[in-house]
Amino acid sequence: MDNILKQAIKDEFLSRREAESADFKKKLTVGFPVYDEQEVLAALDCLLNLRLSQGPIVKDFEKEAALYMDVNHAVAMNSGTSANMLALASLINLGMLKAGDEVIVPAATFSSVVSPIYQLGLVPVYVDVSEDDWFLDIDQMVDACSEKTKVIMPVYNLGFPGRIEKIIDFAAERDIRVLEDCCEAHGGERQGKKLGAYGDVSALSFFVAHNITTGEGGMVFSSDPAIDNSLRELREFGRVFDSENRFFSDEVLSDYDVRYVSKSVGYNVRMTDVAAAMGRVQLSKLDELNVKRRNVVSKITDVVLKHEWLSTLHVREGDKSAHYGVPILIDESAPFSRKDICVHLENQGIETRAMMMGCLPDQPAFRELDHRVHGDLSLSRILRDRAFFVGCHPALEDVHISNFHEALDSFYSRY
Repeated sequence: MDNILKQAIKDEFLSRREAESADFKKKLTVGFPVYDEQEVLAALDCLLNLRLSQGPIVKDFEKEAALYMDVNHAVAMNSGTSANMLALASLINLGMLKAGDEVIVPAATFSSVVSPIYQLGLVPVYVDVSEDDWFLDIDQMVDACSEKTKVIMPVYNLGFPGRIEKIIDFAAERDIRVLEDCCEAHGGERQGKKLGAYGDVSALSFFVAHNITTGEGGMVFSSDPAIDNSLRELREFGRVFDSENRFFSDEVLSDYDVRYVSKSVGYNVRMTDVAAAMGRVQLSKLDELNVKRRNVVSKITDVVLKHEWLSTLHVREGDKSAHYGVPILIDESAPFSRKDICVHLENQGIETRAMMMGCLPDQPAFRELDHRVHGDLSLSRILRDRAFFVGCHPALEDVHISNFHEALDSFYSRY
């Protein structure tokens, strides 16, 4: 691309961001697309080269992401929800799962974890989370397993690493597959190993509010070539993917164009080259962006802990959290509700979110569907009623932290 054009685009991008900055500094938002002219130019280059759909840039993004995660394969697609769906569908396609099999999931997480389970005819088994990380409670997980349990699906809530190695060890003993939902855990680590590199398969999201973004997008990781092949097949209409032959023949079809042979009942959830071009630039910045997030989290945590009745999660020594957000739990002795404090914060320009879906089997969409609940889900229901989170993205500055502190102080002045 011509250098004059590059400079013009850079100047225009910076001008527009500068125009927005005054208003932005008034708000501590939950998420924000942190990118610059590099991503814009990469996406524009695809458009100028007429690269609109999935092509060579997607392949490059997949290779670079797999290398970053230290796994053998990565398959890009259009969302994190699609990533979860195809990860499970690929196991069904390979005969490792069938309708009616059980998938153990944490009760306190987002709906995109369980929606694909229901949609594929599988049965979610809801298990409570643990107090120290809001990760799947290991002991209750063990007790919840049955002969029908074929998959365990841990979720790194808000990017905090859990004791995933204990799940891996248990699953290996029982010949159970592990699907890691890493949609909030880009670049997070448990004892020096990337979250998403532990299980048989893992899913990641590149939604606009996440640590890196392609606008919409997702990716599935695996080191199993059979799973990788199944994923690629299902991603594109179920077409034959791994054939070296130009034509296909069997007892019905003769010398048929292999590109139009459906081997499986598939989907169309491809990522575009334009999105992947942004993703490649974002991936190169991920570690740097996460360092900034950790710095923001440290400052916000200090503010939270200065206020009575509020607590948050802490990262274990040797781990690295991806920090999708800063979790805040209101003590049951507090003289105010979550609604009280969140409405006040929102009025002061501090965006808040409830702790995802709180307790999934309590959600209207899932109450009457086929599932199993293990135990009383007591902590998940506490999080449902008394937990929320605020943003911690790299675009936040000290002025945002100060505004958050002032907003909390003004709320506490009532009590």
